[in-house]
Amino acid sequence: MKYLALATGLFAASTALAETPVLTIYTYDSFDTEWGPGPAVETAFEEVCACDLQFVAAGDGASLLARIKLEGARTKADVVLGLDNNLIAAARDSGLFAPSGISADYALPIKWEDDTFVPFDWGYFAFVKNAGLDAPTDFKALAESDLKIIIQDPRSSTPGLGLLMWVKAAYGDDAPAVWEALSDNIVTVTKGWSEAYGLFLEGESDMVLSYTTSPAYHLIAEEDDSKNVAAFSEGHYLQVEVAAKIAGTDQPELADRFLAFMLSDAFQTIIPTTNWMYPAITPTGGLPEGFETLVTPDKALMTPLADAPQMREEALAEWLTALSQ
Repeated sequence: MKYLALATGLFAASTALAETPVLTIYTYDSFDTEWGPGPAVETAFEEVCACDLQFVAAGDGASLLARIKLEGARTKADVVLGLDNNLIAAARDSGLFAPSGISADYALPIKWEDDTFVPFDWGYFAFVKNAGLDAPTDFKALAESDLKIIIQDPRSSTPGLGLLMWVKAAYGDDAPAVWEALSDNIVTVTKGWSEAYGLFLEGESDMVLSYTTSPAYHLIAEEDDSKNVAAFSEGHYLQVEVAAKIAGTDQPELADRFLAFMLSDAFQTIIPTTNWMYPAITPTGGLPEGFETLVTPDKALMTPLADAPQMREEALAEWLTALSQ
């Protein structure tokens, strides 16, 4: 009888486990780390969803779209989290994403009306430096200096792509000349953000491409005020990070629940001190102490979503040509 009871219990447990729905979310590497938002988001959502949330890290942000397009309708993803405004038009053209029907009063510097791609955070690209460094105030001054920088590859990294769009938005037809002048300032080009920032912290460069919010990490998590950013007079390029539901998901209702959950306090309060970005919806308690010290750009630059693919191709070609010379 003991064995029968044990077998019955094991069968009941395995049946319950089999009935637990799984939501698979593709995201970028730094989101799904022990110090990133992933673990806290997983715990918070599983408390209300009666599901098993599983993050799958797929490189940096720009690698996400490439992987989804490669997998196509065969993808195991239900939701993709970590695309941005520069990739939305290409993602939409893939036909792999479905509308969520979600709208909200976002705390973004721009008006957001897209019903497929749901913002979860935002920020401005910037070069992070040591506070004592006398930094240039625009790209041309940076190119004329002896300062060494580390940037990310725009073909795999959303910050890397953001830098290309930043230079193109600021300088237009003069962007190739700016890149040619900047080429000897570049120490290395990494595949993703984490590697680049790590090399900077190890002293491999004077500045690294990151975000205006990056110094908040050092200030809040490390009580270290030795990092700040170079404020550029051309303005700083805006990034809005988004998530979207895969059209062919077999968990459409659960995917919609997650996208709606992203806009709740439970999710948005996690973002500032784990992803070190501005939340898409300002939490009830406001932003953490220390965010008020961050640089606020005088001018926000952003390419219209529909124009991003063409500008991306032009900017990438100009960048590759400049760095190959």
